[in-house]
This record gives sequence, structure tokens and C-alpha cells, in this order.
Amino acid sequence: MKMCFKMILGVIVIAIGFSSARASEKAINMKDLPAAVRRTVQEQSQGAVIRRLSKEIEGGKTVYEVEMKVKGHGKDVTIDASGEVIEVEEEVPLESLPNAARAAIEKAAGRGQITKVERVSGGKQAAYEAHVRRDGKTSEIKIGDDGRFLPAD
Repeated sequence: MKMCFKMILGVIVIAIGFSSARASEKAINMKDLPAAVRRTVQEQSQGAVIRRLSKEIEGGKTVYEVEMKVKGHGKDVTIDASGEVIEVEEEVPLESLPNAARAAIEKAAGRGQITKVERVSGGKQAAYEAHVRRDGKTSEIKIGDDGRFLPAD
């Protein structure tokens, strides 16, 4: 019971963080990006369709995000003001995850529908974010390769 409560609480915290993060983003045009960021966007988006560029302040620092579609799946790249890639989130099939991560996501999703899974790289540990739709609401679960729940960003 205690573990179930912790999982539910974790999902709620992640969902709140996800919805508030989107509000602080500001759409931006390619021509308005700093030169170093523009070069990185062009490199990272080769063969892709750019869907959205945005700018936001995270932890007091300006970051840029490019949302794109690559070979039919989504890929988001976060870039710092100097043009360095901070994080890459790329859609992957649930079946491609390590067994422990896939099992943890399926267990946490319960009767909910897993609508999207992304591999997140650029941090200290590889992670997976699963979007789960349950009772008309979408939440996000973040899991490490080893199946442990990870804190929301």
C-alpha cells in the first residue's frame, strides 16, 4: 500500500511539473537564435522536420529547444546558449527498453494506456519517460534503465 501511494504521488508530481514547464516556453524563429545555437539546431535536425523552436529560462539560464519529427517519430533537443546539447529526448518503442524499465513502466501504468515512451540522454543516467493516459488525464513516469523511479526534472 505504501509503495502504491509513493508511485501515485510520483506520477502526480511529474505531471504537475510537465504542465507548468510548457507555460514558461516562448516560441522563437530560427533567425532569432544565437549563431552557435542555430548551428547546433541545423546539425541536430538534418533529415528531420522542425516542428517548433522555443526559448526558456531553466535554473536562471537560457536554453533553447528544438522539437522535430525524424523518420516518423518525435525528437526534442535542448541546447544551452553556447550551442552545447544538454539533453535529447527521442521516442522509442516500449519493446526496445531494458526489461526492468519496461516492466516498471507497465506496472506503474496499470490500467492506463502508454501513449508515448522517450529515451532521455544527457544526464547522469539514461532514463525513459512514459506518457500514460488514464481516466482522460495524461501523466508522465520517469524510470531508469534499472527500473527505478527517478525524480521529475
